[in-house]
Amino acid sequence: MLDLKNYVASIPDYPEKGIVFRDISPLMADGEAYRQATDKIFQFAKDKGVDMIVGPEARGFIIGCPVAYDLGVGFAPARKKGKLPRETVMSEYDLEYGTSALYMHKDAIKPGQKVLVCDDLLATGGTIQATIDLVEQLGGEVVGCAFLIELEDLKGRDKIKGYDVLALMQY
Repeated sequence: MLDLKNYVASIPDYPEKGIVFRDISPLMADGEAYRQATDKIFQFAKDKGVDMIVGPEARGFIIGCPVAYDLGVGFAPARKKGKLPRETVMSEYDLEYGTSALYMHKDAIKPGQKVLVCDDLLATGGTIQATIDLVEQLGGEVVGCAFLIELEDLKGRDKIKGYDVLALMQY
């Protein structure tokens, strides 16, 4: 088993002073590390009987799509405004300065589907909380959330209490 933290680059003072950016590009560039991470999330999803994977734009696609492929289930994207061409539902979330929103097609999730939400990083939890809200608006059941990285100091789990969370690495 690889230590996946060896495949995450830590960039101090990016994008601003005092922030340490966790770059997953080296993990994705290494086939064995990327497969190991995907396999762990796949097993988590399989154990939960997942019917659909949902990932927020854009890194949620990188994490969720290979898991969906391995499971033989669909993937539904949660996108930013103006990116989806058909009728959508919307959920707003708070940013450090202001708000943003995510959207999903109204037919992306079927009522009763068991959904795993995937993203690269759990930070403050706002994006994931909005993604969960979208799934639930459409009648899906979020059975878990999976991440490569959790930034524990930002307490994102507090926003998604009551959901089973898998984080492969904590910082």
